[in-house]
Amino acid sequence: MSEKRRPVSAVLTTRGGKFLLIALLLAMAAIFVWSRLPGGAYPSDLSRIGAGRPAAVLVYDPNYAGGGRVMEILNKVRGDYAERMDFLIAHLGYPAAEAFARRHAAADGTVLVFAADGSPIAAVHRPQDEEALRRALDAASR
Repeated sequence: MSEKRRPVSAVLTTRGGKFLLIALLLAMAAIFVWSRLPGGAYPSDLSRIGAGRPAAVLVYDPNYAGGGRVMEILNKVRGDYAERMDFLIAHLGYPAAEAFARRHAAADGTVLVFAADGSPIAAVHRPQDEEALRRALDAASR
């Protein structure tokens, strides 16, 4: 005896089918969220600003593309400065980072550069190339 095949719509109306659909949707949502996370493992501990090393902070909002593009540029130059300064991220999905961004009048894609004592040195909003970013980082790493 051969088993009769049911159409997909009939399977989805069963309890097991609904569970499968929900699991699939959750997996797709998780993949989307994972793909929007910033790459490069930037710490988000803003208390490191003024802790004895210069710091560059990228203000990042995953809802906009500008910060992601700036992060790509930052990833290219980071290795040249990593020995002398910290690279941090202010993720605008968190209240402390949002307060930090307001305090420094920064938006998604802004790179804020701080001296070792925590005093602000430079702010570059969405640098378009490595040179613009390097000028700001060089000011702090001298």
